[in-house]
Amino acid sequence: MTALATAATEHRGLTMTLFGVFVLATLGITIWAGRQTRDAADFYAGGRGFTGFQNGLAISGDYMSAASFLGIAGAIALFGYDGFLYSIGFLVAWLVALLLVAEPLRNSGRYTMADVLAFRMRQRPVRTAAGISTIVVSIFYLLAQMVGAGSLVALLLGVSGDGAKRWTIVAVGALMVIYVAIGGMKGTTWVQIVKAVLLIAGTALMTVLVLAKYHFNISSLLGAAADASGKGSAFLEPGLKYGTTGTTKLDFISLGIALVLGTAGLPHILVRFYTVPTAKAARKSVLWAIGIIGGFYLMTLALGFGAAALVGPKVIKASNAAGNTAAPLLAEKLGGGAGSTGGAVLLAVISAVAFATILAVVAGLTLASSASFAHDLYANVIRRGRASEKEEVRSAKLAAVAIGAVAIVLALFADKLNTAALVALAFAVAASANLPTLLYSLFWKRFTTVGAVSSVYAGLITSVTLVFFSTVVSGGKNSLFPHSDFHWFPLENPGLVSIPVGFLAGWIGTLLSKETADPAKYAELEVRSLTGLGAH
Repeated sequence: MTALATAATEHRGLTMTLFGVFVLATLGITIWAGRQTRDAADFYAGGRGFTGFQNGLAISGDYMSAASFLGIAGAIALFGYDGFLYSIGFLVAWLVALLLVAEPLRNSGRYTMADVLAFRMRQRPVRTAAGISTIVVSIFYLLAQMVGAGSLVALLLGVSGDGAKRWTIVAVGALMVIYVAIGGMKGTTWVQIVKAVLLIAGTALMTVLVLAKYHFNISSLLGAAADASGKGSAFLEPGLKYGTTGTTKLDFISLGIALVLGTAGLPHILVRFYTVPTAKAARKSVLWAIGIIGGFYLMTLALGFGAAALVGPKVIKASNAAGNTAAPLLAEKLGGGAGSTGGAVLLAVISAVAFATILAVVAGLTLASSASFAHDLYANVIRRGRASEKEEVRSAKLAAVAIGAVAIVLALFADKLNTAALVALAFAVAASANLPTLLYSLFWKRFTTVGAVSSVYAGLITSVTLVFFSTVVSGGKNSLFPHSDFHWFPLENPGLVSIPVGFLAGWIGTLLSKETADPAKYAELEVRSLTGLGAH
């Protein structure tokens, strides 16, 4: 049994109490919010009553996932400089979202991304494509959160074996369905706000404690991390993970493109812009989010290098091969080490914060995907716009159950993958299928329905196919199916190929299409996206 598991077993009561307090508190918020939810606008967009600051906190809560807290800390602890590339990519991506997407999307849509895409196109084919893409991207992202939950809670409670992880994943899935079905967007938003505050506070505490160990001398921290890593100065230089071969260099470029462009196509982030009353509030919420998220990602430097220096890569890998428990192990060390009361307290607090992170993000993802199913596929494709608001909301709740079940089943096979790497795949799929169509719809007058459908399906099918035939799924010791090998795509991230395919397919589809774009509809969309006139 690892040191983390041993300490957790000795202080299991404290751990369970903290987990229980958070779960009960968030369930209370969800039930309260559920009583305030009266119509579809409340369920999908929280009644559009949140301020820019509140929505900025909620966006931060949605964005700073298990990949950010657990995955990036582990990646830095194991790969040094190359692990920090995730932090840089996630942060820079917000500039794309702010400059190109936030305000036009909020002004042009109603509840989902497909509202914008279908505004000047034929409704049914575009909404079908956008709905399928939203659900696929959300499930990829959900996998990362489920894997983080399984690794964290099973180890923290001092139990081992696949059975414990599976029950943990099932429990997280059940909670997320409850949050969405009862609380809708209002409940999910408040859970995300609470979680963001807790995560920033916990990360700041650990950062101060790490820096205090080295007298607030960052150079000393980096030197100690390099020495403990066994890699020497190479730990602080590019190339430890990406750059040793031509293939890994291409993989790095692919990862960077996917991270930077993916945020602007993530469904659970895009729907957050609908929760504010004005375009000005949407811009403010993104600015607040950039500041909060930027501060957090700078602090991941202290978490990752602190874990490398104080815990050591060998101990981290022994606990979890992908490094997902580096942050909890660091918390235990900072509190006094395994077996100490201080170590157990800090470990329990930080792990409870990580668990809060997972619950909040999975709720946001489930809401985005179930809303897309209900609003786009059920109400506008299957029922052809004849569904009542009550029927639409009911179908969203049923979809939440189904999507949660799919995510749970897939997560049972993905426990060996790093959560940051899993999220990077979701970013690649979002950047390949959603972003090209969104940008073309907003800024290209000639764009047609054929182009939109071609862009979504080409980006989606290409990215998912390349992931399936990469070492993420087979051919590697940490693959989904490590004992099988049917991979032929050399890169772990498909973005370098699939993102250009998405843009190219939209362009070619439009040029080859016999239909003509409606200039009056484009003019209306342009005015609405820039001014907000006629929005909602």
